[in-house]
Amino acid sequence: MKNSNTVLIDTNPGRSSQTFGIARELGTDLDLIHEPSVGVVGNKGDSQCYIGVMQKVSVIHNLLRDRVGTGKDQLRMRLLQPEFTVATSDGIRNGTKEMRYSLIGREVTNDALSEHLSASGLEGVIAVVACDKPPVGTLAAMLEHNRPAIIMSDGSIRPGVDSVTGETIDLITAYQLAGSEDEELKSRIAREACPGFGSCGGMFTYNTMQTFIGVVGMEPLHMISPASQDIRRTTEFPDQLIDYLAFLIGNNIRPRDIVTRDSLRNAVIVAMAVGGSTNVLLHAPELARAAGYKDFSNEIMSPEEFNHLSENEVPVVVNARPFGTYSMIDIDNKGGIQVIVKELLDAGLLNGNTLTCTGETLSEQVDRLAPPKPDGNVIFSAQKPFKETGGLRLLGGNLSPDFSAVLKLAGVEGGLENNVFSGKAKVYNGEHELLQALDSSNSSFENFDMIVVRYEGPLGAPGMPEMLDSTSRITALCRENNIVVGLMTDGRFSGGSVGLVIGHVGPEAAAGGPIGLIENGDDISVDLNNNELNCEQLANQDIYEQRKSHWDHLVANNKGIHPLAGEANTRLLNRMRRSAVSALYGAGMHPDRLVWVNDPREAKKSNFEPHNKFK
Repeated sequence: MKNSNTVLIDTNPGRSSQTFGIARELGTDLDLIHEPSVGVVGNKGDSQCYIGVMQKVSVIHNLLRDRVGTGKDQLRMRLLQPEFTVATSDGIRNGTKEMRYSLIGREVTNDALSEHLSASGLEGVIAVVACDKPPVGTLAAMLEHNRPAIIMSDGSIRPGVDSVTGETIDLITAYQLAGSEDEELKSRIAREACPGFGSCGGMFTYNTMQTFIGVVGMEPLHMISPASQDIRRTTEFPDQLIDYLAFLIGNNIRPRDIVTRDSLRNAVIVAMAVGGSTNVLLHAPELARAAGYKDFSNEIMSPEEFNHLSENEVPVVVNARPFGTYSMIDIDNKGGIQVIVKELLDAGLLNGNTLTCTGETLSEQVDRLAPPKPDGNVIFSAQKPFKETGGLRLLGGNLSPDFSAVLKLAGVEGGLENNVFSGKAKVYNGEHELLQALDSSNSSFENFDMIVVRYEGPLGAPGMPEMLDSTSRITALCRENNIVVGLMTDGRFSGGSVGLVIGHVGPEAAAGGPIGLIENGDDISVDLNNNELNCEQLANQDIYEQRKSHWDHLVANNKGIHPLAGEANTRLLNRMRRSAVSALYGAGMHPDRLVWVNDPREAKKSNFEPHNKFK
């Protein structure tokens, strides 16, 4: 095989005996046991997100078995058994202490798959991915291994239907009822919100990242939006995936040939345009790192450029849940993600010359797919968008000196008149404290409160849990009482969160960040004219130093960690506490908290600069 970097199985009888045995059991040619290997991998977990993965992996594996061999046009390769990674379900764990493992699941997926890819010496792999974090961990492992690979989304769950009202419902509908006193309603929606199987169906984190992975070039665009139960995923797509993989192998096209500075920038821009999840600001730096770029802000896209694009160039072109009306299934019915990509290409916002896993450039792939025009209801044109500005905004200021705080502007439902929010701090040390307050008395929350939830960052939790339970209850509270309540945290949010919610505030409280020094009643401002998040009291140097000195004293007397930080009571949580880097670098686990990059490379700039020709 051309440029193989694996250690092939040699003629040692001990090693050969096992590979002969595997070949016999899999029904493949025994003469191929010394050839480079090819196989299928998938993600598994304990929710309906993962139910469809095993079926698709099985179909692809069986087709791949028929395609390997010594005959003409066959892949002369050794077939491996399918392998699966494991992760927790975000939806099931939200609002519980086990949610600490969610983002860690990305790291565990990367570690497990890295072992499989490297130890098995895979020279070609197809991955079927599901839920939020495993797809990112899967791609990161592929980028580090850097041998021909391709990804297929398992697909979304179809929306549910309220049997009484006939309204379309989903997971977010159910979460927003948590504070309701109508037990019959809560029970009915819980039973009906998630029919069938597949990952979350709105433009939440799963579909944000599937769109990202497609635009960055590692997943065929037409395979992103169909439902998990769509028949194409077990009939048409598997053969296509094998054809694409065979081309990649034959031409030695590797993930790092596809995932480049320009393709990463394309993917970030599309995430803005679909009003995507705030989690993309954690996953994009992690994928850039795996692709060889250590510092996303300096090498790929600075916060200043990100905000410029979101404010001035990139509109939101889809009316999707949670900030809109429709699901990914509706997007598929109107032509799929490729409609959105074509609109942005035609507007001048994407570099169409980036390579993709189909062997085509992004522009060539879209042209071949020949998507229809936007329908103007589900998918909008770049000229007449759903929202004029991009869905995400990064904030600096004295509460976010890392310039890492992120606001999902597409989901804001009020409170930013004249682009400014001013409120009083209401401080909670951990989400559990906030949930207790929400359970005990909603009346304690007043108009223009700024809820502060801290010690939920990568080190503090540890694990940086998301807060769909909290944000959903606050959204419902605001709607019912016609008030505006903000929330800021050093933790993170679900892609299904809406409202005036700001996550990834950094440095986090457990690392000594200013968010750990806020006190009840402090004056908090969110200023989108200057993209700043500030606390008036902490602007006073004397007050800042007094509070910081007290914080330092508590840490010094508690073995170097603040006593309000979460418990690290498993080996994995302890590893996260000792190794997690900040949200700015993806909140992953790295030796000594120093970002690790295998085979770093230069972020070569092209001449392309995104500019919306309609603005």
